[in-house]
Amino acid sequence: MFFELLKNLLFFVLHVENTNVFPKPLSSEKEIECFHKMSQGDKAARNMLIEHNLRLVAHIVKKYSQSPAEQDELISIGTIGLIKAVTSFDYSKGAKFATYASRCIENEILMNFRATKKTSGDIYLGEPIDTDKDGNTMTLIDIIDDGVDIHEQVDLKIRSKQLYSFLGKCLDKRELEIIVYRYGLYSGFPHTQNETAKKLGISRSYVSRIEKKALEKLREMYET
Repeated sequence: MFFELLKNLLFFVLHVENTNVFPKPLSSEKEIECFHKMSQGDKAARNMLIEHNLRLVAHIVKKYSQSPAEQDELISIGTIGLIKAVTSFDYSKGAKFATYASRCIENEILMNFRATKKTSGDIYLGEPIDTDKDGNTMTLIDIIDDGVDIHEQVDLKIRSKQLYSFLGKCLDKRELEIIVYRYGLYSGFPHTQNETAKKLGISRSYVSRIEKKALEKLREMYET
């Protein structure tokens, strides 16, 4: 299924403040290899490309969001943009995927802003976002480095499984219904808060309140 990987999107929301829990970007050679395999129908290669670029979504979303509630909404939207980028990117032309993906992620977010009559500032790959251990300025493009940490990849999968085990333990029926529909759990497709509200026949603000409460419960489960 095209959006199979998005079943882990809720795990991404719960840990977006600490992007170190996500797999590092792939090396250029590994990235090209994955795109080649994906062109031959390899779903695992496609999923790997998405997983290893989730950090890019996190950094772009932080630039656009003004509040935790808005950040949660933009995460799902930005990740959809990333998946579209992975699907439509032509690796044979020699372009850098990170640049292409950034535009797709931003476009998806900006389309949402236009649909809801919001405004947003510009974001640039060369804009300073942090400093390294030596105090040197790091830009968004600097985080697209080489190397894969297998320990982080295993940790991601373990925590994702933990998340599914927590759902029935700490969420009531309404909270579970909203979280499952919002984040496309159990092989579903993620939806915006507006879509979720329309589906359930309630207001968007009510969806936001319930979602926020449910996420806090899940975060507490991870902490304890």
